[in-house]
Amino acid sequence: MLKIALPNKGRLADDARELFRDAGLEVRAHSERALTASLGGEFQALFVRAQDIPEFIADGAADVGVTGRDLIEESGRAIREVADLGFGRCRLAVAARDDSGFAGIGDLPAGARVATTFPRITTRFFAERGCRAEIVPISGAAEIAPHIGIADVIVDLVSTGSTLRVNGLREVETVLDSTARLVVADDPARLDDAQRAAVDELAAALLSVLRARSQRYLMANVPRDRMSQVREIVPGLNGPTVIDILNGGTMVAVHAVVPADGVFRTIARLKALGAEGILITRIERLMA
Repeated sequence: MLKIALPNKGRLADDARELFRDAGLEVRAHSERALTASLGGEFQALFVRAQDIPEFIADGAADVGVTGRDLIEESGRAIREVADLGFGRCRLAVAARDDSGFAGIGDLPAGARVATTFPRITTRFFAERGCRAEIVPISGAAEIAPHIGIADVIVDLVSTGSTLRVNGLREVETVLDSTARLVVADDPARLDDAQRAAVDELAAALLSVLRARSQRYLMANVPRDRMSQVREIVPGLNGPTVIDILNGGTMVAVHAVVPADGVFRTIARLKALGAEGILITRIERLMA
């Protein structure tokens, strides 16, 4: 049984559950407040705070986990990233008051006070940049700190930047970019061969779902004599699949995987070549 630590609440929790469900590992819990749940077969979920997951992994309470890169870096624990899962995208940034006049951390006075809930990352960042600063650890609501004299700037998580703007702050530098990661302990002896194989299979399943979300499966009947142009429009992963149609005569069937974000243009270009019976479907899994 592989124990998987998953966030117990918030956006990371929702996105993680959705991804696992789409990969065929739906959470099967007795109630919404359950601390553990079956994911089917050889996997068991443990629901804990996202910031505690690096500790669970490093201490051996869980074999594998899903949490943000920012929390992994802040923990300072020996954690190895298996896969970047892409969701939970945000950045840790230095922010100052709109009227501060600071364009970057180089403009800060020596010994400037920096309020943050990420003291480890912040200390390292300022040290690497050769800036002397006093780090002020806080437990939340960092946005108020520059307005009440607690700090000159803050280091906090930013997604859209709307919270900073509402509170009269602006970003001056990015400390790191973060997304959700699938992680294990950075100790080869922690998992046996069967568990390592299970982790690899889990990562492959999750990544196949993520890969599929950005692609669509296209089928169309196209004129046989326009195939050179069709190949330019729908190159597919390894070229389009071309199939003769029974009694199709001048038409052949083309199947290909195409990027989802440009599928409307692909359809228009195929129709301009005389394509018919164009069908676009979603893909559940796409293995590399």
